[in-house]
Amino acid sequence: MIPFSFATATRGLVRTSLFFGLLSLLMPRIALPASDVGIPDRPEKLAFPPLQYEPPRPADYRVQLKSGPVAYVVPDRELPLVNIVIYVRTGDYLEPKGKEGVADLTGYLLTRGGSGTRSAEELEERLAFLAASLSSGAGDTQGTVSLNLLSKDLDEGLAILREVLTTPRFQDDKLALRKQQIFQAMKQRNDDSSDIEAREREFLSFGENFWANHYTTDESLKSVNREDIEEFHKSWFHPGNFVVAASGDFDRAKMVEKLEALFANWPFQGKQPPPIPTDTQFAEPGVYIVDKDVNQGRVDILLPGVLRDNPDYFKIMVMNRILGGGGFTSRIVNSVRSDEGLAYSAGSHFPGGTYYPLTFAASFQSKSRTVAYAISIILKEINEMGKGEATKEELNTAKRSFIDTFPRTFSSKAQTAYTFAHDEFTGRYAKDPQFWQNYRSRIEKVTLQDVKDVAAKYLPAGKAAILIVGNKKEILMGHPNHPVKLEELGKVTELPLRDPLTMKPLPKS
Repeated sequence: MIPFSFATATRGLVRTSLFFGLLSLLMPRIALPASDVGIPDRPEKLAFPPLQYEPPRPADYRVQLKSGPVAYVVPDRELPLVNIVIYVRTGDYLEPKGKEGVADLTGYLLTRGGSGTRSAEELEERLAFLAASLSSGAGDTQGTVSLNLLSKDLDEGLAILREVLTTPRFQDDKLALRKQQIFQAMKQRNDDSSDIEAREREFLSFGENFWANHYTTDESLKSVNREDIEEFHKSWFHPGNFVVAASGDFDRAKMVEKLEALFANWPFQGKQPPPIPTDTQFAEPGVYIVDKDVNQGRVDILLPGVLRDNPDYFKIMVMNRILGGGGFTSRIVNSVRSDEGLAYSAGSHFPGGTYYPLTFAASFQSKSRTVAYAISIILKEINEMGKGEATKEELNTAKRSFIDTFPRTFSSKAQTAYTFAHDEFTGRYAKDPQFWQNYRSRIEKVTLQDVKDVAAKYLPAGKAAILIVGNKKEILMGHPNHPVKLEELGKVTELPLRDPLTMKPLPKS
C-alpha cells in the first residue's frame, strides 16, 4: 500500500491546479456558441421540421405464386438470415363440436411431432445443427408456420419445411405430452384473477354461445385422437389457404422460384374454409362480479365495438388515445392514477375487429374498497368525452402519437413482409390497397368535433357492462371517504366461477 502523506496530498493539489489553469486558458477556443445563434432556452420551445417518410408499397413486393399462395418477398442483405412465415386459413372456429382442442394440437405438433423421414427427436437435432428455428401454431382465426435460418442452409430448410407441411408424423408420445400440458393448464384456469377476467370479458362481449367461447374441456381433449389431427391437417394446411411472408438474404427472383417449388404438386387437395361466424351477442347493461379472494379488484368497463373498416375508425382511434389509450397523456390515467392514486395501471382500448366487432374496454386494478369510486370516475370521463371537452393540445398530442410513430410499422424488412402478408390474409389489401399510404392523412383530418361525435355515438355509458373480479364483500362495502356504492352504477349480478375442466358454472357455495 502506498502511504498517504502531506507531501503526497500537496503534489496532488498542485497537479489539479495546473490542470484547471490550463483548461481555463483553452476554454475560449472550445466555448459553445452563444445563445444568439438560435438555441431556445427551454426544451418545449424546440421546433423540428416535419418528418419526411414514405411507407413501402405492398404491390412492390406482392407475388401471386402459380402454386397457389400469395407471397410478399422482401430481400434484406444486412444479415445472412432468411425468415419465412406462412399464414394459414385455419383456427379454432373450424373445430368440430366436441373436438375442441384439435386446432391447438394440430398447429403445435405440426413442426414438433416429427415428419415423414424424421422422428421428432431427429428433426429437433437437425434443426439445432443448422441453428434454425422451425415452429407452428393455430389460434382463433389463423395458423402460422415459421422458419428462420442461415441463408446458406435455405435449400435444406425449405426441404424440411415442405416435409412437415405435407407429411407431419404427429408422433404418439409428443401427442400424449401435449395433451398432458394442456390438461395441466386447464386445471389452473381459476388460479389467477387475470385469467378469470380475460375469460369472462369474452363471455360478456360476445355471448355464451359464440364459437370463440367454446373452450377445450377435459372431455373434448380426451376425444381428440391422431386420426382427428390428421384429418384437420389435411383439410386446411394446403397452398390454397396460405399467405407467405419471406424476407432476408436472397435474390428476389430466385426466392420466388424456390417458393413455387415449395408449394408445387401438393399431395392432398384440402378444403376452403367457410366464413368466420360473426353472431356475437353483447351482454345486458349492468355490473357483473366474480367473487375471488384477492386484495385487488380487476375491472373492465365494456361497450359494444366496431369493425376496423368502419368509416369512423380513425376518429375512434384518436378519441380513444385522448380518453385512455395514450398512457400518461390520457384522461383516465391522469384521473384514476395521477390525481386520485387509485390504480397503478389504468387505460382504455378500442380495437377494430377484423371479422366481427371487438369491444371497447376501459380497464384498471384497484384496492377492493376503492373499486366503485374508480369506476365512477372513469364513467364520468367517458361521458365528458361525448360532450366535446377535448382540447386542441390533447387532439394534437393524440394525432402526433400516431403519425410520428408510424414508421415503426416498417422498422425492418421482416416487419414489412409480415405487415403486408397479414393485410393480404385478413382482406385489408383487397379492400384498401392504399391503406398505409393514406394512414397519416386520415389521422390528420380528425377534428375536435369528430372526437366529440364518435365519443357520443360509440361510448353510451348507459349501455356498459362492467366486469369486476375480486373480493365481493370488500368491494360492496365501498370506501368511507368516497360514498359511491356499486349498486348505484347498475344492477349487480354475481357470475359464478367455472369448473376448470368442464367450463360449466360452479354451484354457489
